[in-house]
Amino acid sequence: MPAALLEVRNLTASYGGVEAVKGIGLSVEAGQAVSLIGANGAGKTTTLRALSGLIRSRTGSIRFENLELIDAPAYQIARRGIVQVPEGRQIFAEMTVAENLTIGGYLVRDEAEIASRRDNVLARFPQLKERMHRLAGALSGGEQQMLAIGRALMARPKLLLLDEPSMGLAPLLVEEIFRIIAKLKEDGQSILLVEQNASAALDISDYVYVLENGRIRLAGTPQDVAANPEIVSAYLGG
Repeated sequence: MPAALLEVRNLTASYGGVEAVKGIGLSVEAGQAVSLIGANGAGKTTTLRALSGLIRSRTGSIRFENLELIDAPAYQIARRGIVQVPEGRQIFAEMTVAENLTIGGYLVRDEAEIASRRDNVLARFPQLKERMHRLAGALSGGEQQMLAIGRALMARPKLLLLDEPSMGLAPLLVEEIFRIIAKLKEDGQSILLVEQNASAALDISDYVYVLENGRIRLAGTPQDVAANPEIVSAYLGG
């Protein structure tokens, strides 16, 4: 049986001097969408930052394509193909949409390849094509989230880490963002999603981990998670 694309074992990570992730394990198969759900402060964002190498105080094992990355710096992890869309989008507000996308392809030296990737992103996000020369800070919240995802796609990630992509968006825009994520999965993109909108996350996921106080409380298919009365009460509005 082939190894998982991402295999995490006994991962610990600290944030602000506090151990926020306490020995968790998870895996993502190629082509899967896997969700990590839980309350604020559960350690979800810290987990993604540890996987991206943005947090260095970590122990355990992070194997990606069967290569150990626990001691790798963030730039090496990005080069291997793990790319994160951060919480709060963190676009470059004083740069144009076109400039933001170009930065997403910074590892590519071939101008024709950059243009090809940009065309693919704009085909996926036609709203951005109409705003290429507008400052990113002038975009709506939904458009900024599209730009953040598009910027990440410019790197052609093997694994896309999405941190709270629906945060701060109106309900109709949340639906649009999850349609985009579902289409990415349909097209074969491997995804690890952190999301407080647990119902929407379950709808697009192949597998789900529930994180509480830095530990995995429950792991299973969306059906398994939705069948747990305590999880339904805590996260699914039951």
